[in-house]
Amino acid sequence: MTTADRLTGPAPAPGAQSRVERAAGGTVRRHPRPARSGRRRRRAVALLYLLPALLPYTLFAVLPLLHTAYLSLFDWDGVTLPSFVGLDNYGRIVTDPQLRAAAWHAGALILFFSVLPICLGLVSAAIVSRRAGRRGTTLVRTVLFLPQVIPLVAVGILWRWVYAEDGTLNQALRAIGLDGLTDAWLGSFTWALPAVGLIGSWVVSGLCMVLFLSGTQRIDPEIYEAARMDGAGPVREFTAITVPLLRPEFAVALSITVIAALSSFDLIYITTGGGPGNSTVVPGILIYRLAFGGGAVGVASALAIVLTVVISLAVLVINRLSREAP
Repeated sequence: MTTADRLTGPAPAPGAQSRVERAAGGTVRRHPRPARSGRRRRRAVALLYLLPALLPYTLFAVLPLLHTAYLSLFDWDGVTLPSFVGLDNYGRIVTDPQLRAAAWHAGALILFFSVLPICLGLVSAAIVSRRAGRRGTTLVRTVLFLPQVIPLVAVGILWRWVYAEDGTLNQALRAIGLDGLTDAWLGSFTWALPAVGLIGSWVVSGLCMVLFLSGTQRIDPEIYEAARMDGAGPVREFTAITVPLLRPEFAVALSITVIAALSSFDLIYITTGGGPGNSTVVPGILIYRLAFGGGAVGVASALAIVLTVVISLAVLVINRLSREAP
């Protein structure tokens, strides 16, 4: 036996090495089992905590949604026996001009409920954040956010008075000598939809401002100080620092406002009821008319399902783009 053999010991038998490796391999494979069981227990405990909220959500949201999807496959007036028509109701949504017009109106409201409030809220947040700590800032912030906490029914009634023929807006126009611009705003085929859209802008802008204000508070002030040392002014700070760093708040604001635009109902129902004619009809109003006034529960259910899918896809796209943006 050589000196190296005495130091290292005898070489293992040919089969012994494989048995050791198999034993070691078996041991490695058995390690994840306790970890998997621990994860299962944690998931079970999490589900138990979620159950008090998950149960009513399932009863009042998921099950009605499934029932609506079921009704969308039938031709039913809400009284007589329904007849199965398959996907014909969904085909009507694509071919019916009234349904397409409602979709176009909802898309137009995105400009007033989403784009305009986000722009106004961003500018308001930038101004208020620069005046933080000064006298009157809290009052301004409260006044701007106040429309968000007023019920939309009350908002609709209030703005009906403003837009009336003898309302505040027309009286103000007459007072400054612009009598030719007065109009029955909510009764005009041309101006009814923009008039309602501006109400939505007024309501949602305060929420966007608060979201952006919360975002500006997490931005490190040293970034602004470094920009000022480099000679950046307020506008440059706003475009180069504030806007890029508020990307998460942009995603939240865009999701909330797009949902408000596509699912709008109460504000339009109170102010115009979808009129004059069908100039302010949106999917929510049309669903109500078809289900409770037109005896077309199946078509209304199909439209509700399509609207739900469109809103869900819009939110998913917004969230995906916000994560992938540089």
